[in-house]
Amino acid sequence: MDYLFLVFGLGLLLLSADFLVDSSVAIAQRAKISNFIIGLTIVGMGTSAPELFVGISSALNDSGDVAMGNVVGSNIANILLILGVSATILPFAIERTTQRRDIPFGIFASVMLLLLANDKLIPGIEENTVSRLDGIFFLILFVAYMCYVVIGKGKNPKEAMEDAEEETKSKLAGKHPALLWFIAIASLAGLIFGGNLFLDSAKNLARAWGMSEAVIAITIVAVGTSLPELITAIVAACKHNPQLALGNVLGSNVFNILLILGVSATVKPLTIVGINLVDYLVVLGASVMTYLVVFTFGKHKFDRIEGILFLLCYVGYTAYLLMR
Repeated sequence: MDYLFLVFGLGLLLLSADFLVDSSVAIAQRAKISNFIIGLTIVGMGTSAPELFVGISSALNDSGDVAMGNVVGSNIANILLILGVSATILPFAIERTTQRRDIPFGIFASVMLLLLANDKLIPGIEENTVSRLDGIFFLILFVAYMCYVVIGKGKNPKEAMEDAEEETKSKLAGKHPALLWFIAIASLAGLIFGGNLFLDSAKNLARAWGMSEAVIAITIVAVGTSLPELITAIVAACKHNPQLALGNVLGSNVFNILLILGVSATVKPLTIVGINLVDYLVVLGASVMTYLVVFTFGKHKFDRIEGILFLLCYVGYTAYLLMR
């Protein structure tokens, strides 16, 4: 039965992602908002819902390692796996605003995560925690960032019209706005339900194959909660709309650190034991790699060879986890 649920969950993810991409693009064009902003906000927040569910549940159950491990693993998968897959399918250019604002802010959020989650680096402190004050700080940063992004770019008619000429038209273009929003919300629900179904069946199969709970948490849970982002990115790339995929990945990573950890730690402070400094450095390193790739030789784009490099880095990190 788990095999059946695995296939059904994957199918639901694919179908939901297809409708989510089309409805999001149609909403963006009708509202004169760029596809990147839609990916960064609506799609990014919706596809981060599994991580939010895991984070809050883990905090309430005193499982700080699960909450943190899920965010760390998901962010690494978002950059190395999802951007790697997207660029391998379809190389894409990076918008100037993304280069100067969104990628650097992702690096800043990763630095904040590294500093606030590693209290043991300070002499005299014996355990790593993300306190309620840390959580509130993350939430303040999240609100400030989203206000800046939406106000600064989301309603620029001239820029939106220029984007509309370059970006792919949706097959749902011309539909009533209420129908578009209904399809978008229903698609997000399908992504969340399909992701949970796939995750649960995969965990059951992993146990049946003899994998330990620790390996399941580090690999399957993190990748499983990133499935909505992965499927959405693949569909967006196949539809020649990689900016939506990029916005989705960057938005989800910011949401994971600032919103999900912020909410989780505010609900109940997180005590971290099993996540070590290497894991945080990999999160930061992946963010820095994205920045470096963008500015390599001044080309400001992701090529297929760089996508493959990202995928190889992800395979290497996964191998390290399995041997740890």
